Amino acid sequence: MRALWLVFLPAILYQCLAIFASLRQFAKRKPAAWTEGVSVLKPLRGLDPNTVEAFVSQVEQKHPQFEVLFAAREANDPAALEVAHLHSRYPQAPVRFFSGGPATLNRKVGLLVELSGHAKYPLRVVNDSDIKVDADYLATVTAPLADPGVGVVTCLYRVKAHNIQAAWEALGIMTDFMPSTMVAQLIGVREFGLGSTLAFRAEDLEKAGGFASFSDYIADDYQLAKGITGLGKRVVLSTYVVETTLGEATWLGVWRHQLRWARTIRLSKGGGYLGLPITQAGLWMVIAWLCGAMPVLALLAALRILSAVAAGGIVLKSPLAVGFCWLAPVWDLYSFAIWFASYCGRTVRWRDRTLTIGPKGRILDT
Repeated sequence: MRALWLVFLPAILYQCLAIFASLRQFAKRKPAAWTEGVSVLKPLRGLDPNTVEAFVSQVEQKHPQFEVLFAAREANDPAALEVAHLHSRYPQAPVRFFSGGPATLNRKVGLLVELSGHAKYPLRVVNDSDIKVDADYLATVTAPLADPGVGVVTCLYRVKAHNIQAAWEALGIMTDFMPSTMVAQLIGVREFGLGSTLAFRAEDLEKAGGFASFSDYIADDYQLAKGITGLGKRVVLSTYVVETTLGEATWLGVWRHQLRWARTIRLSKGGGYLGLPITQAGLWMVIAWLCGAMPVLALLAALRILSAVAAGGIVLKSPLAVGFCWLAPVWDLYSFAIWFASYCGRTVRWRDRTLTIGPKGRILDT
């Protein structure tokens, strides 16, 4: 029996680590605000369920010096029309819109290249179009950059779902992906950044090669963080939690979305992704049941639910994560299927495009 416990020990220790990392993140003190000027860069394509609320939240900041720059490939993009409505509602707000930009394999990065040429402040914040924040957001997420040793600040995110399919995916993100992010920070993984927020100095990005240096990579957030940490600087996981939405209408859409993430991570990070099943306690619970190891199964179940509550409830403050924490082990089985499928091809579906991804996450064709 002792030897059997050793088989399950890595999975048990990971769940303990996830709980500790979540409590550690919760206990962090909010840093003192910094008032350096900030240019917020927001590439756009189409509308998300909470686009209007997200846009409004970006301009209602208490920060003394900031601007919000939007860009879309086409001037008549639906999201561009919402920017026009935003400008009419807040005529004095520091908002500008641009269209076009260089043709790049990663179209989002092409828009960031365009926006970077118009930004005027030394600090930059890049976040996804559907990110909703409050008035303290910019002051909080840029504060760690007052330390010259910090190169990138990124944020965890709480997910708001608009249907049952999105709720399932949201549960997985908040009780699986978010804990893994906190564990990565805890154990000193340097190269990570989330599209929910990337705050950095413009000069650091230029030293790392600028946006154009990773314009043909699918994981632009990861590549940005990798480039800046390559300068000898570190990533900080902010105390601030942003809110995003998921509105995927079909189970196939959820599968494709998760598979794109999985293949992107696998192809960007290489061999390290092979060990991901260690984090999937639900998988090890099934193995324990098949082995007749009921005490192990009970311990794994308790730890997995506790880690879901610690991350999703205590850190992210999500009622969804708390109410359905008991489904976290079931999500693990779904996640294992995604992990397995990620090794069965190199193509991903990104909005209306099917992309082939090469080594290190480089886009090979469109």
